[in-house]
Amino acid sequence: MGRGLDGLQEPAEILDAGNSGTTMRLLLGLLAGQDLFAVLTGDQSLCRRPMGRVITPLTMMGTQIQGRSENRYAPLAIKGLRQVRPIEYRLPVPSAQVKSAILLAGLKASGTTTIIQPIPSRDHTERMLQVFGAPLRINGKMIHLEGNKGLQGQILQVPGDISAAAFLIVAATLVKGSEIMIRSVGINPTRTGVIDVLKMMGAEIELRDVRSWNNEPVADLLVRSADLKGTVIEGELLPRVLDEIPVLAVAAAAAQGETIISDAGELRVKETDRLQAITAELRKMKAEIKEEPDGLRIRGSQLEGARVNSWGDHRMAMALAVAGLIARGETIVEDAGCLNISFPAFPDLFKGLGAGIDHGKFM
Repeated sequence: MGRGLDGLQEPAEILDAGNSGTTMRLLLGLLAGQDLFAVLTGDQSLCRRPMGRVITPLTMMGTQIQGRSENRYAPLAIKGLRQVRPIEYRLPVPSAQVKSAILLAGLKASGTTTIIQPIPSRDHTERMLQVFGAPLRINGKMIHLEGNKGLQGQILQVPGDISAAAFLIVAATLVKGSEIMIRSVGINPTRTGVIDVLKMMGAEIELRDVRSWNNEPVADLLVRSADLKGTVIEGELLPRVLDEIPVLAVAAAAAQGETIISDAGELRVKETDRLQAITAELRKMKAEIKEEPDGLRIRGSQLEGARVNSWGDHRMAMALAVAGLIARGETIVEDAGCLNISFPAFPDLFKGLGAGIDHGKFM
């Protein structure tokens, strides 16, 4: 049972968000409107990720937050308020996490909180709050939330994560003769950029039995192998594919022609610098890939098996595993245990689909 907007208690211990930037940023938003003190930390990777972008609007709302290096990095100490100030805030960069933190704080604001988005980013939080009865309105790129109105408990069905499904989709597309059905995947239009990009490249992806779970569109995905061609990924498409860029880089490395990825500088402040990491590791597999300040240039070629490293990044580990499936010879992904962060069933699932996997080796 829920305890209402004022039901949280001050934690006696430090709150550990592990590797999850989403957990830390959304918790900051939730705690901003609570009259309590808390300390948040995470693993080594998370403590290197920038938190200033969420601290700035939350302190504008009256919350006190202190962190390392002039309030930019965790560990973070937060002293919330029973009621925060409503603000009108223009997001400097598209960020669903920052937007969500402001909205969660805005639930306890004494008035209407307004967020202005430069480019629409994933909107799961907005949809969820509406399902729970929050007075939230969306007008173009503006989001308005009236505070202190309470929420109503709901029974929820959670769709499958398309960011996890992306590795299966790309693998099935690249491995000749493949055909798989992935059931009950969330196809929120702010998240289906990976499907749009792959279709631009020539992929065969069919959405079946489209339905809605708690205001979220859901479908079964039928994916067949296909020959891909290079494309351009930039502009407003980027926020919809940001998490999928490592595996899309693998798809580009197997496609005919050149793929250009621009406006992706945000990837440099993820679990690792993903632009640098995917460039370094795919080059070990003889990919023709060039790192740009805010993106990548990739020309399709035959990948060669190699010993590669995940850089401790779960999405890198899975992307390199997909590359190993289409590479000539054996590929060994070192530090592959990090995939347990988001997809612990990944090795067994891939093996069940016919992939040759043996303790981090992908053939």
